[in-house]
Amino acid sequence: MTTLNLTGELERLIYDITLRSPELHHIIPEKLLVCVSTGRASRGGSLAKIHPLRFAGGERSVKARRGRRSVLCTMPSITHRGEEMLYVIYFLVPRFLELSFREKLITIFHELYHISPACDGDIRRFPGRNYAHGSSTKAYNLLMGQMVDRYLEAIPDRSTLDFLEGNLAALRSRHSAIVARRLQAPRISITPA
Repeated sequence: MTTLNLTGELERLIYDITLRSPELHHIIPEKLLVCVSTGRASRGGSLAKIHPLRFAGGERSVKARRGRRSVLCTMPSITHRGEEMLYVIYFLVPRFLELSFREKLITIFHELYHISPACDGDIRRFPGRNYAHGSSTKAYNLLMGQMVDRYLEAIPDRSTLDFLEGNLAALRSRHSAIVARRLQAPRISITPA
């Protein structure tokens, strides 16, 4: 039995997705830090989340108001393998691993599609109040399902996706250990402007 490097497999898959999915060609995989966050295995709640490391337009800092005060909000700098990261993507385990194969892929595409078309550290912004998902989260996820289907048609060998088959118990039965990168969620620093 082998050790499964979950974040390594996710990184490899994300790289392949960005090569094969025209809607995601703008993503620079080397600027994404893939991590795992652990928690309870409850049925509801988040499955994954993305932390952009820049504000709108790729700005590292912005001025904002806090009551009567003016403050400067600055994104943290995170470096990995000599590269400054623009995004941190967390997959919440075990919840993410309890999804079906297709739901796992939809979740991965969902987070990747949040990346700004400029891949500048900001998120993709839709018009209106719900700028993260557009006017309909259901339509957003339907689009992700269509992208997943096109991706699955484009890959020559599905065996590279074996780590997405089964739940956490199934992965533990196939591997001697499961390892993954963990990182505390990045925090914006706030100072007087």
